[in-house]
Amino acid sequence: MSSNKKKFTPVQQEYQELAKKHEPKRPIFINCLKAFLVGGLICIIGQAVQEMFVHWAGFDEKKASNPTVAVMIFLSVVLTSLGIYDKIAQWAGAGSAVPVTGFANTMSSAAIEHRSEGLVLGVGGKMFKISGPVIVFGVVAAFVVGIVHLIFNPHAVGGGH
Repeated sequence: MSSNKKKFTPVQQEYQELAKKHEPKRPIFINCLKAFLVGGLICIIGQAVQEMFVHWAGFDEKKASNPTVAVMIFLSVVLTSLGIYDKIAQWAGAGSAVPVTGFANTMSSAAIEHRSEGLVLGVGGKMFKISGPVIVFGVVAAFVVGIVHLIFNPHAVGGGH
């Protein structure tokens, strides 16, 4: 017996087992395929946007990356505000959580949902409730990676002389 089942009474355990028998099976392969397709499509769109900046605006690939990210964030926020991104996320699951667009969706949906509570406590406060831990993790991870890089490559300090 698992530790969770020990906390239940015999009737509760019986109910849990009965509920588990009648729980519909999750189509794991289909869910993974949907996530793969939507995540891949988002990445293809991002690549297409970057190629447009390279070919039509005269950017090189490195300089095209920043406006590409801005366009992808803009598209995500627009689709979120129209309620389309949520429908995509319901169908695709984790595939819609591609870092840039998923993060923009998280921030904008929280801001839209809590706008009636005011700009500071509603939009500003609730927007970072979900995404705040992601930002903190990113900053801490970048710091740790920087320290590790410094340890294994001490000549990188001072411009790489």
